[in-house]
Amino acid sequence: MGRLDGKIAIVTGAGSGFGAAISKAFASEGAKVLVCDINETGGQETVASNPSSLSFHKMDVTKASDWKSTMETAIQKWGRVDILVNNAGTSYRNKPTLEVTEEEFEKVFDVNVKGVYLGCNAWVPQAIERKEGGVIINIASVGATRPRPGLVWYNASKGAVWNATKGLAAEYGPHQIRVVSICPLVTSTGLFSHFTGVEDTPENRQKFVSNVPMGRIGEVDDVASACVFMASSDAKFITGVNLEVDGGRCI
Repeated sequence: MGRLDGKIAIVTGAGSGFGAAISKAFASEGAKVLVCDINETGGQETVASNPSSLSFHKMDVTKASDWKSTMETAIQKWGRVDILVNNAGTSYRNKPTLEVTEEEFEKVFDVNVKGVYLGCNAWVPQAIERKEGGVIINIASVGATRPRPGLVWYNASKGAVWNATKGLAAEYGPHQIRVVSICPLVTSTGLFSHFTGVEDTPENRQKFVSNVPMGRIGEVDDVASACVFMASSDAKFITGVNLEVDGGRCI
């Protein structure tokens, strides 16, 4: 038996990276997952890994109408949604803050914050109505708790998610709805230079890793495993936490 047997989940940004890994891990633990992404090709690739448990739905997390259709699709297929993973996110390349354009600023807050707002608004009412509780997992960032120059507004958007996680947990705890966030370190997904602002060379990786007590950058499976735990009954009395999956980087 899997730790998520019989559970129904929605995972956003599931066409690649964390979202794909989370979807696959959930399915391997017995869950049915609606794989949601604006990128249909990536989403279908995720589904192909386990088509009996994964189903694709194209959506833009910044649109309320897309969230409505996503919830309707999941409920029509499986009757309910127990777990919501707000994973979809975006950033601009690490650079001086005064060079960040208004368009880049708006995009990170639309996707990273408004997407979570709309997702919660779409998911919470059915969870309350069912009176069976559920779990919201928000993917934040180590930048939410340990911000650094160069990604100021990206980190601020993740800080908003970090803060909202605690507020939502306090507000909806009486309904047995748990809300947590995962704060990952940079992972080996090809975005090293995007987030660090330096070229992805062995020397620059080693310099970065030298500040990580466990001696490596993250892997998407590190985050997926944390999400499986948080979504399972093993974490049934855990809510309002922001779990740093960072090898000790934030110590």
